[in-house]
Amino acid sequence: MDDIRFFERAGPFALKDIAGWVDAEVDEGHGDRMIEDVAALQFAGPGQISFFDNPKYAGDLDATGAGACVVSKRSADQVPATAAAFVVARPSIAFNEIVRRFYPDAMRPARMWDDAPHGNGIHPSATIEEGAIVEPGAVVGIEARIGRGSHILAGSIIGRRVQIGRDSTVGPSATVIHSLLGDRVTIHPGVRIGQDGFGYAMSPAGHAKIPQIGRVIVQDDVEIGANTTIDRGALRDTIIGEGTKIDNMVQIGHNVVVGRHCVIVSQVGIAGSATLGDFVAIGGQAGIMTHVTIGDGAQVATLSAVKEDLAPGGRYGGVPARPAREWLKEVAALQKIARDHIAERRAPGRTDENGHEREHE
Repeated sequence: MDDIRFFERAGPFALKDIAGWVDAEVDEGHGDRMIEDVAALQFAGPGQISFFDNPKYAGDLDATGAGACVVSKRSADQVPATAAAFVVARPSIAFNEIVRRFYPDAMRPARMWDDAPHGNGIHPSATIEEGAIVEPGAVVGIEARIGRGSHILAGSIIGRRVQIGRDSTVGPSATVIHSLLGDRVTIHPGVRIGQDGFGYAMSPAGHAKIPQIGRVIVQDDVEIGANTTIDRGALRDTIIGEGTKIDNMVQIGHNVVVGRHCVIVSQVGIAGSATLGDFVAIGGQAGIMTHVTIGDGAQVATLSAVKEDLAPGGRYGGVPARPAREWLKEVAALQKIARDHIAERRAPGRTDENGHEREHE
């Protein structure tokens, strides 16, 4: 798909000027280096600035191609020689301010129109391929593209620069913004795709909103159930892999990567930056914690809570999720303890004629 940007970027800025925004120390000799953009560690290039604040991503810091990296003093020695160490007291707070300066418009949803809407709800700059249908009451925003054979049903909203492939369907009252959809995608009524991820930099002064400048990428042959919500990425994209089937009322957080041909059942919640491999199955009302990776082909039982990485091909359940055999043995043991306790309480001599447990003599 095309490299579509949904927010206008300011800059470039000299590193010494960026340092002035956040009271940072910069490696000597790097102050005049020009920074064009912000990016996640694993995707950053020489003209971009990133940040490091979680030891789990030390490998990404070692391999980053960023021109500068925002770090605390204790991590400054870990920054590769190719990057300028940008030292601050609180990297996440400082980087949030930097992102806000580069993308000042990302603090609120992008406008659908630059002028008054036209009567049919389709902006003149939008591209509607032959054979596509936009029903009455639907709105198609600036520079949006709808592919041949796709249907945009009544009351749905297709945002600015959104691209929808061919033979796809967007159901009534669905909203698709900051997103790129492939071919043969089915979006059921009430779905919300591409809104802000839930990201805040917390401090004693309050919770500062982190601009969410990524996108949602929905690949071919995906189906998304009614009232499901998929947040756009913060610095990188939220991705739903081809052939994946998502039930009603599922929440998928920012930066989540869902592999190919996964099955995600109703009321599952997937926290930000979690990764699901291919052919993963998640039972209803399960919860996946942030930054967790679930390997290819793994299955997670309903009502489970995944707080650590799960190996490929396994079956897991429980709170916290663990191998299914271990979990089922624990459940059986607890049930036996409960039965034995009840039987002991009902034993002759343990209760009076009214069924009340006698006091110990």
